[in-house]
Amino acid sequence: MSTVVAQSHHVFGLQSHVANNIFFFDEQIIIFPAGNQCVRYNMDQKWQKFIPGSEKSQGMLALCISPNRRYLAVSEMVQEKPVITIYELSSIPVRKRKILNNFDFPVQRFTCMAFSPDSKYLLTQTSPPESNLVYWLWEKQKVMAIVRIDSQNNGVYQVSFGPQDNTQVCVTGNGMFKLLRFTEGTLKQTNFQRGEPQNYLAHAWVSDDRVVVGTDTGKLFLFDSGDQRWETSIMLREHASEMRNLEMVQESESLIEFPTMTSPIPSYEQIMMTSSHSQLTLPQVFAVAAYSKGFACSAGPGRVLLFEKMEDKDFYHESKEIRIPMDPQSNDPSQSDRQDIVCMCFSPSEETLIATTSKNQLYSITMSLTEISKGEPAHFEYLMYPLHSASITGLATCIRKPFIATCSLDRSIRIWNYESNALELYKEYQEEAYAIGLHPSGHFIVVGFADKLRLMNLLIDDIRPFKEYSVRGCRECAFSNGGHLFAAVNGNVIHIFTTTSLENISNLKGHTGKIRSLVWNADDSKLISCGTDGAVYEWNLSSGKRETECVLKSCSYNCVTISPDSKIIFAVGSDCTLKEIADSSVLRETSAFDAVYTAVVISHSGRMMFVGTSLGTIRAMKYPLPLQKEFNEYQAHAGPITKMLLTFDDQHLLTVAQDGCLYTWKVYDREGRGIKREREVGFAEEVLVTKIDLEEKRVEEKTR
Repeated sequence: MSTVVAQSHHVFGLQSHVANNIFFFDEQIIIFPAGNQCVRYNMDQKWQKFIPGSEKSQGMLALCISPNRRYLAVSEMVQEKPVITIYELSSIPVRKRKILNNFDFPVQRFTCMAFSPDSKYLLTQTSPPESNLVYWLWEKQKVMAIVRIDSQNNGVYQVSFGPQDNTQVCVTGNGMFKLLRFTEGTLKQTNFQRGEPQNYLAHAWVSDDRVVVGTDTGKLFLFDSGDQRWETSIMLREHASEMRNLEMVQESESLIEFPTMTSPIPSYEQIMMTSSHSQLTLPQVFAVAAYSKGFACSAGPGRVLLFEKMEDKDFYHESKEIRIPMDPQSNDPSQSDRQDIVCMCFSPSEETLIATTSKNQLYSITMSLTEISKGEPAHFEYLMYPLHSASITGLATCIRKPFIATCSLDRSIRIWNYESNALELYKEYQEEAYAIGLHPSGHFIVVGFADKLRLMNLLIDDIRPFKEYSVRGCRECAFSNGGHLFAAVNGNVIHIFTTTSLENISNLKGHTGKIRSLVWNADDSKLISCGTDGAVYEWNLSSGKRETECVLKSCSYNCVTISPDSKIIFAVGSDCTLKEIADSSVLRETSAFDAVYTAVVISHSGRMMFVGTSLGTIRAMKYPLPLQKEFNEYQAHAGPITKMLLTFDDQHLLTVAQDGCLYTWKVYDREGRGIKREREVGFAEEVLVTKIDLEEKRVEEKTR
């Protein structure tokens, strides 16, 4: 094992494609999936603790927590095989209690799960074409019963136990609402489905034998022991101020893009695909959650309805509407609330309702506040802060502030603070953002958008451009360590600009393929680049010429970095090795041991090295690199890592990936020689504000 260690410190992200992706552990602590770990987050004290995915995991598909809050079940794919791991949440640290990975029935993946009321049994549903419902005595890893739920290749979206009865089971899916009872080693269906089959998306038990079920056409049904007692149709209500053209709604719905994930079958994406355009104007009930007065259900984009039970009657009336608020930082605020709520959960005391959306956002609302606003809809708030909803393409950090800058295919730029674990600034744009650089001062950024390259100031409450260059689709950009220059890639050319006169002072030409990575050496005298053409070039900035070159046509490079003394270049790419290059030749090649490295970074001390893989794991090694397989590997992301950086003081490793998550890691070398780089100066407190903004604020204050 390597002496270099990384510990997950904080994650900014959520995996909303995981089935049942949010629940309460207790009144303060929630559990949700982010990257390839489960996060326990304390909403009051703001700390996060992590339960990493299994080794060699390809990502989570579904979660569930036991009613006694002692166990967490996680369904994953591990090396193409389905695995269910049951963790004991009450132990410190959380430990694996049981692993279910040996099946005597055909299964591709487990798409939804549920624990029995006494937490001793576990229901698991397999994906089509088998679509088996399996009833486990999980502690003994024993299958008590198995039944084929569907033979039509329809998706099953949710399974559950009755609230008090281990033998009572409910299953909903496309065209099916089934109640089953476990008796004498078999699961037998007890209800008879009458009427038109519906696409039942979600359900919840509201009493011992009553289930509320929601459909993709906005219908709600109440079944009592399988007999329908009540139904209602949710209407899409637009506020007068927001009357929108229906065609526009349809168009915006169909344009929602999702990160490509190996997502579970009953996923939001697939439901969206099976729904026709005409249905998209009907509210789809993706989530139902019961509480003591009745239930909450999602009711179309950005909207939740609360239903309360009528006294002495068998039916429910709509008591409250809760909406996702519009986001002023969005490039189109009128569309920002149009995200579907895919999962909801009440806290044990029912004081808080939390919800997750199709755009990877987490929202919450205090239930007592919903009663204050009579007649008007109540509004959710961000549970933490708005998160990225698509692949993160750029990552940068600086020296004078504890800032991390990220940009993403969700068309946003975000500035995070790794000391306070908060979001400082964010803004959405019309164009996708591919690359970002953060000036060492932390006061401005350079961003490569699809249409232009922009220099932007980070003001106290805004991100504002002050210079544009007609460099299209810049995929890599970086400020020099001294901050006096910045480099931006356009296809196979590197443009160098000064940050003082903002002029383009030189263009470095020589690559024949796309440039994938850039790095400045410590004193900014050289720039190193690598690309898909298999070339690693070292450029002299005073002459604008190549100083060294190392070309290997068979390898498409992903990332390059340089040792602190500028003597050795490290490059990783498609040939599954880590290369050390000096004076135009490869000194050493270290095997990546059946992984493709997508990112590499070395500490400023020169003793710690970290690599990211296409599976989303990170590896920590000491430098000089050992010849044997000596590294610590950590489950981090649920998709290929796109960028990695170390903060200036070598205390934090930052990783981003195609899964839309940003992780911060505390890193240290157990041998610990001189790793702690003491800061000469604390972080800068100053913020930027424009003169006009300041004057406007002063005028506002005077008029108050």
